[in-house]
Amino acid sequence: MQFIDLFAGAGGLSEGFKRAGFNPIAHVESNTSACFTLKTRAAYYYLKSQNQIEIYHRYLKGEITRKEFYKSIPKEVLDSVINEKIGQETNEAIFNKIDCLKGDQEVDLVIGGPPCQAYSITGRSALKHKIDDPRKKLYKEYGKYLLKYKPKLFVFENVPGLKSSDEGIHYRELREYFTSIGYRIDDRQLNAWDFGVIQNRERLIIIGWREDITFEYPEFKPVINNWSSSDLFNDLPSLGPNEGARWCNYQTDKSEYLDNHNIRNGIEFTTLHVTRPHNAKDLNIYSMAIDQMAEGKRIKNNEIDEEYRTQKNTTDFLDRFKVIGNVPHTMIAHIANDGHHFIHPDKSQTRSISVREAARIQSFPDDFYFEGMIESKNRTAAFRQIGNAVPPLMAQIIADKLLYLLNE
Repeated sequence: MQFIDLFAGAGGLSEGFKRAGFNPIAHVESNTSACFTLKTRAAYYYLKSQNQIEIYHRYLKGEITRKEFYKSIPKEVLDSVINEKIGQETNEAIFNKIDCLKGDQEVDLVIGGPPCQAYSITGRSALKHKIDDPRKKLYKEYGKYLLKYKPKLFVFENVPGLKSSDEGIHYRELREYFTSIGYRIDDRQLNAWDFGVIQNRERLIIIGWREDITFEYPEFKPVINNWSSSDLFNDLPSLGPNEGARWCNYQTDKSEYLDNHNIRNGIEFTTLHVTRPHNAKDLNIYSMAIDQMAEGKRIKNNEIDEEYRTQKNTTDFLDRFKVIGNVPHTMIAHIANDGHHFIHPDKSQTRSISVREAARIQSFPDDFYFEGMIESKNRTAAFRQIGNAVPPLMAQIIADKLLYLLNE
């Protein structure tokens, strides 16, 4: 089964479909750092298929440069990542590139979801809300790829707010549009926690199928999930603020969760367990927040004494300082700007979470490398990719079910 990934980001959705046995023809993404992440992951799968995975491991450790690393990968593998912004001005050029990549292959599936911030009805994005935000019409650009390649199915991921944003007008128009181009659609609001991901993360998953195909929306039986954040973090070295390195060894054996859910997946080290710098005032608030969490409370910004407060706003987003609990709350792209909403629960490590810890909350495997951090010498690019991603573990279960139904 061949697929195209649109608005691909770092490739969390694609990672799940590849694990399930689907084959990517192309990934289309506008962010340059995310495109390098996609290329590096494509290189990983190629080297794994050629029994040359040690080359990938050398790159992860920084023993060879990215330029040297890419020289060991066939050009067509790297060219499958198309660094373009999807839209009226670029679609034809993207179509031409995809056509060269796919040759005579049929496109069985299109996956992906346009930027979700435009549909957010809570949080910071809601304050920037615009009814006429052009991102709210990107489903029509997505639809042009359905018209061009006529896949059997498509999977469209977004925030639940898509259904209610602007009194539901965009959702109604989306349904009408996909119906008009020959697809039946259905949707569910699914929580990543029910797929074995250690995170409360609700997403709207829209599945469409061609009118000539007999299909119906699959039912997903919730996974029994008794795990907690401690199962994600305990084997990683302890760090303070502004610490860590490109790669590190583990400090303990892997937990059952890490072993069974493809997080620690065969190598004896991991990458990007790197933390942010923090000023003394923020660290003081983090410490207070951890203490209150131990008492079953959440710190509120308006309750912090003015002499210690670092955030002036005492009317909105009062929970801007948030410690990760047993079940982590939804990972968001704002983690690229600051770590206040994702404070590590261990007081001996008072800080916000590392890049690798964020990736684990999203269920990315430890050998998944996020590009853009080493070159820029900051963590923003990696955090943004992680915050925007679909958890691969959730994506894999969806992909497995779709493959099963298609082969029935």
